[in-house]
Amino acid sequence: MYGEKKKLGFGCMRLPMKDGEPDRETFSKMVDLFIDSGFNYFDTAHGYHGGQSEIALHDCLTARYPRDAYVLTDKLSDNFFSSNEDIRPFFESQLKTLGVDYLDFYLMHAQDESNYPKYKKCRAYEEAFALKKEGKIKHVGISFHDRASVLETILTDYPEIEAVQIQLNYLDYESASVQSRLCLEVCRKHGKPVIVMEPVKGGALAKVPDEAEKVFRGLGESPASYALRFAAGCEGVFMVLSGMSDIAMTAENIAVMSDPAPLSEEELAAIGRVKEIFENRHTIPCTSCRYCTERCPVGIPIPEIFSCLNTKEEFGTWNANFYYSKHTASAPKASECLGCGACEDACPQHIEIRELLGRAAEIFEKKEDDD
Repeated sequence: MYGEKKKLGFGCMRLPMKDGEPDRETFSKMVDLFIDSGFNYFDTAHGYHGGQSEIALHDCLTARYPRDAYVLTDKLSDNFFSSNEDIRPFFESQLKTLGVDYLDFYLMHAQDESNYPKYKKCRAYEEAFALKKEGKIKHVGISFHDRASVLETILTDYPEIEAVQIQLNYLDYESASVQSRLCLEVCRKHGKPVIVMEPVKGGALAKVPDEAEKVFRGLGESPASYALRFAAGCEGVFMVLSGMSDIAMTAENIAVMSDPAPLSEEELAAIGRVKEIFENRHTIPCTSCRYCTERCPVGIPIPEIFSCLNTKEEFGTWNANFYYSKHTASAPKASECLGCGACEDACPQHIEIRELLGRAAEIFEKKEDDD
């Protein structure tokens, strides 16, 4: 249906760099290896590498291969348009930069509760559907970063959407903040093929703690391979993106995804143990039972905030800040805690919730206070 040969997609957000720009020589070798190995899906966005990703894709892919040799995905990001009139010229500039006449996929980028109204107001979806009718886009989709309920709204509003890109990996599968499983279920409910991003959680599942490394060591494959195969094996997934930055990583991903076998019971059990290792390292032993939220008079999304705080303190990534902003976009922030203690009275884990909400406010709201 989509022309892809295999499930591994080349994410072009973490390209090899040299002297402040993508390394054309290395990237070209990676592209050659990728295509020669039977893979053909490439994903970019105008903002990747400060606008240089699209240019590098032209130089290393589209100028070197016939158009039917690859599947190309680009995105409409909300910081590059202010009105409906801006969208078509921006899209045409992307085609020109990439050196192609059409895109296989065009995604409404990073859809969430805060930016979705802008896309609706500017009729961005309608513009993309019109471009599809003109043959300049093969498939219109979205990339998504928010709660499953928001995804449900978007797919209900626009049933014409043909694919959804979500963050999915075994560590975030049951996450209260990322909600990978719930988002996957919404996609399946609406019959939308899924493109996976962050299958190794920004590299965190490739370089696991020593204790987790020992769990995988006896099974014969790398930690990254189990993360990729977990994502590829989820029902409804047709593409798994990996942001590749060197030839060795490209070769390893190709080896794993050339013929990824379903995870065995033994491998699934190992992933379960590794997940427990990560969870046991968490600062906050929150189980998302939600007794606290039932008692909170303000309505603070405590489990979601604690999930973000655990991720921030474990991995130190921007991702935690991103999801904190999403979960508090239409709900009270950690700093709005009244300090009444009703949540702590209800918590079966006896977590010092008020103190931890204060820590979350310091970490996630500091920039807002400084602005």
